[in-house]
Amino acid sequence: MKWADVLDIAIALEERHPDADNVNLRFTDLHAWVCALPGFDDDPAKSNEKILEAIQMAWIDERD
Repeated sequence: MKWADVLDIAIALEERHPDADNVNLRFTDLHAWVCALPGFDDDPAKSNEKILEAIQMAWIDERD
């Protein structure tokens, strides 16, 4: 997975952290969790607030 794989990342996060408060999540925590996902293989420095926000919104939608 790469940073651009927003939906795949959101699904993987929901599977790994089903009880997380994904609405009030700090981006520093989200970044760390994404980087720790199995199959995630991208440069951690390529992330930015826009990407993390897109991942968070996709995760919220995935949970609904």
